[in-house]
Parts: sequence; structure tokens; C-alpha cells
Amino acid sequence: MKQHYDVVIVGGAVIGSAVAYYLTANPDFTGSVLVVEKDPTYLKASTSLSSSSIRTQFSNPINVKISQYGSEIIRNFGKMMEVDGDKPDLNFHSGGYLFLANTPEQVQILRDNHAAQVSCGADVVLWNRDELASAFPHIRVDDIALASYGRSGEGWFNNTGLMYGFRNKARSQGAEYVTDQVVGINREGSRVTSVTLASGAVIEAGTVVNASGPRAARTARMAGLDIPVEPRKRTLFVFDCAKTPEGSATLNDGRLPLMIDPSGVFCRPEGKFFLTGCPPIDDPAVDWDDFDPRYDEFEEIIWPALAERSESFEAIKVVNQWAGHYAFNTLDHNMVVGAHPEVGNFIFANGFSGHGLQQGPATGRGVSELIIYGGFRTLDLSEVGFERIVAGRPFLERAVI
Repeated sequence: MKQHYDVVIVGGAVIGSAVAYYLTANPDFTGSVLVVEKDPTYLKASTSLSSSSIRTQFSNPINVKISQYGSEIIRNFGKMMEVDGDKPDLNFHSGGYLFLANTPEQVQILRDNHAAQVSCGADVVLWNRDELASAFPHIRVDDIALASYGRSGEGWFNNTGLMYGFRNKARSQGAEYVTDQVVGINREGSRVTSVTLASGAVIEAGTVVNASGPRAARTARMAGLDIPVEPRKRTLFVFDCAKTPEGSATLNDGRLPLMIDPSGVFCRPEGKFFLTGCPPIDDPAVDWDDFDPRYDEFEEIIWPALAERSESFEAIKVVNQWAGHYAFNTLDHNMVVGAHPEVGNFIFANGFSGHGLQQGPATGRGVSELIIYGGFRTLDLSEVGFERIVAGRPFLERAVI
């Protein structure tokens, strides 16, 4: 480890490693990169504990385009991230997303969202009740007024595979990783100058990237800055069915999608089992080290909703559960990507509110462009920049799960 790096990235999970990859892959960048990660096992990283899915069904065109790029990267990931003949396989399952609506308000949201999605070329269709029943016969549809289904570009994949693919390729391209923790960020006026590590080392930095997930606010405060991001707990459950409905669909080779019930409960196939979760009724900020699952959510919220939606889900049994953290942006539930307007060499890549895995590729590319060129060259992410945080101007996303 050297005493000076052109870029120091705080956090080495999927966002930090994507930034490191895109920087070192660009021939216009000739600088040095250090990624500081306190836990190289990533056992409690949001990346590792996520439901690892990707969708284009968002309400904002920028979020649709971000996921379209993410889907492109996932399709070509093995070739792009090959190191010494090893091509990582993300085991992508193209199951699609299925949103169900049963109130006039939900129907209008699906229609508005669909207009934004198709304007970007997303392969999403709206179905009436009969079309839904024909596609997925196991679903009870009597109360459903409209459904939205992603026919391609959506599904789920290997979450840690994406992270390690970026990490390994970045390292092969010259990025350095150190197991340590940033405990201080030193600043002189309008510029950060160095970071202090728990080991006692002081590393001079040309640019600092905040990629510290749910701990983003703590990292920002070290530089005397604020960002409205806090850890929010999400519990995921894996369950077995007495009689699985997987294989019963009349399209997509019988594969079932990730279904979002009007109640907010979602589920999708997970091998021979199913993965499910729900937005909690009470959703406070939690301690950064609180990973205790909320066991009652399954019995009180999830199972009743699933049993009502399908006979197949009346007899189910939990076989595993865990809790992870959303890096929750309390202003508008959207990513914050960009430099601080008063501290230009401190760059935020935070607040993904559960979408960081699928938005990682576009974020890594965008941050690298800011550092190398001083602005976005491909997909313009200005709308999700830090300026809206300063102004208290939400950039709302209505399709948040």
C-alpha cells in the first residue's frame, strides 16, 4: 500500500468494486485506485444479503435505463470479467417481474409506469384479468384489475458473483484492495485530502468515493458532510411448498416470475423453493450491526397474503431466513450519485434503497466518468445527483419494493 492514491474508494462491495473496475478498465485513466473494505468476507454486506434481482419496471425513465444497462452487463458478464481463463457465471434466471394491482390507484400507477418503461424500449406488457389467469393459472385473479409483466431483461442472478466478478477484474487491472476501515477523512477547505485508517495509516487521496452502503452517512460525516441515508432492515424467507406451482406457467418454459402482490408481499422461485419478503409495517432505522430477522412478518403478513393469492401457497413451510439492510435514502428512495457541490473531490454513490445490485454497473460507469472526465459521458445521471439533496427536492420513484 502506497501513501498516495488518485482515488480512494470507501467500501468494496458491488458499488465500490464496480467503480474500481470501470476506472481501471478505461484507457483514459492512468491513476491509482485503492479500495478500503473492512470485511473481505462480505457476510453482512447488503450485496450478499439481497434478493439479487433486476427489473426494468420503474416509474422514472432514468431508473429504467440504469437497469437496462445492468441487464446488458449481466448478459455479457462472463466475457467482460474473465481473469486467467475464468469466466464468472451469474446463473441468470430470466423469470421476469409481475406486478399485480387491485385498486384504481394501483392501476393508474401501473399504467403511468408502463408508459415510462415502453418509452425507453423496455419489454413490458399490461394484462387484464383473463390474460393474467391464462399465463399463470395458479394465481387467484378475482380481485385483480391489471397486471404488468416483464417479458425480458428481468430476473434474478448470483449476487456475490456480480460483486466478486467486478472485484477480481478490478484487481487484475491494477486496483488495490486493503482490509481496513476508514475512521477519518481529512479535509482542507473545499477538498478532502486524505483518509485515516483504523490501522493508523494516513493515505493521501486525490478523490474519495463514498461507497459504504448503509453506513454512508457515517462516512460522509467524517468529511463534515451529510446525506440522508440510514440502514433499514429487510427480512427474507425461503419456504417450501407442499405442491409447487413452478412449471405451471403457460409461457417462458413454465417458469414463474417474481410476483409482487397488491399487498406488497413478493415471492419468486429459488431453486426448488421460493424466496419471499415484504415491506415492514413499522420501518425504523436500525443499528448497523442489527441483523436479527423479523420472524413475525412471515406469519402475520406474508403467509396470509400468499395463501389468499394461490392455493399452492396455502401449505408452505419456512426452511431459512435472514435479514439484510437497505441503504435507505429517506428523501426519495433513490440513488445519490455525484460529487458534493462544495467539496468537488468527494463523490457519493449511496442511497440505493434496495436497488444497489442492479444499479451497480451503471453507477460504477457513471462515477468513473465523473472522475476521469468531470462529467457523465454515457448515461446522464444528473437527475440523481447530490444537488437535489441540498435543495431538499425529491426525485420520486413510485415502483419501490
